[in-house]
Amino acid sequence: MANHKGKRRRFGSVRQLPSGRWQIRYPDPITGLMRTGEETYATKKEAEIALTLIEADITRGRWTDPDDGKVNFGDYADAWLRDRKLAETSRQRYAISLRLHIQPTFRHSTVGEITTGKVRAWRSKLLASGVGEPAVVKAYQVLRAIMNTALDDELIQRNPCRIKGAGQYEVPERPVLTVEQVLAVVEAIPARYRLMVLLGAFTTLRFGELAALRRSDVDTTALTVSVRRSQAELSTGQLLDKAPKTRAGVRVIAFPVELLPAVTVHLEHFVAPGPTSHVFTGALGGQLRRSNFHEVWERARKKAKISDEVHFHDLRHTGNTLAANAGASTRELMTRMGHSSTRAALIYQHMTAGRDRVIADKLGQMIKEAREGSPPDVDPSGT
Repeated sequence: MANHKGKRRRFGSVRQLPSGRWQIRYPDPITGLMRTGEETYATKKEAEIALTLIEADITRGRWTDPDDGKVNFGDYADAWLRDRKLAETSRQRYAISLRLHIQPTFRHSTVGEITTGKVRAWRSKLLASGVGEPAVVKAYQVLRAIMNTALDDELIQRNPCRIKGAGQYEVPERPVLTVEQVLAVVEAIPARYRLMVLLGAFTTLRFGELAALRRSDVDTTALTVSVRRSQAELSTGQLLDKAPKTRAGVRVIAFPVELLPAVTVHLEHFVAPGPTSHVFTGALGGQLRRSNFHEVWERARKKAKISDEVHFHDLRHTGNTLAANAGASTRELMTRMGHSSTRAALIYQHMTAGRDRVIADKLGQMIKEAREGSPPDVDPSGT
């Protein structure tokens, strides 16, 4: 800015304090009132440089109010979680990460005081204290999301969560069962859960998706199961059926015709009448719970002499591997498993019911070969 003589008007001012250090003052670009700089400087030159940098930020529209970053992180994070639109299960997971891993370190800090160095030290301390890597990754992701919102709110100029690889977790390779091993578990598990194992392996449905299946979701004519919902268990113990997380999670999956006898027997003996009746229930007719079913699975796994490293969820990995061996393309596998991606539209276009039937038929051929022409006896009264 210039005065009437053409000389540039000085931006702000510098002055020396009684302590000998130098202080800057400059006009607030919003109110026009003079404000005092946050820091003091050892020399007049350092103060003038700082003043020049502030002027440049204001001129380019990059200046942020230093007071913005003084918002208490603990309060800000609590408000962030409260106002964020989340599924109830996700909200509980975020709340656990905040309460156990984030707030103990950062609750009394201001948003602006959280630096990349402090985030790195916090993460290292969690890992060193024995917190599992998946939990640390989740906590880091939550902290990064909170700080991204603070960036959007212009409370900070840069997100301090900038540690390469900290937001990712490499899942260890899971074991894959053979078709013979899957059938061995089917024979070892109580009859009311045999179809659950078969569908887990040959349609790759998740436990929550199987637990939420209703009679109307099973089509014995088209030989398909429709995934429309998934069971979730809250920390209170409450069970609820919720919509899949993505559009790709809502899908229709073909099952091998070789499973039809098991499907028919199960629907007749273990499923209550009515289209909304759950396909899979506990021994007393109540809804399935992971904790209760885990005991059933463990007994069957041991009886079938399957490695103790194998979890029920590994049936899904097994089914995906078998489908790949049956000739399924990457897109077909992603659609069959309900995976979402940026290429979702292409997946929907290229995955057809006819091709899915081919995959199911090839899986059925594997079952026939494993049974060597002698299908297992499905006894509805078995245990």
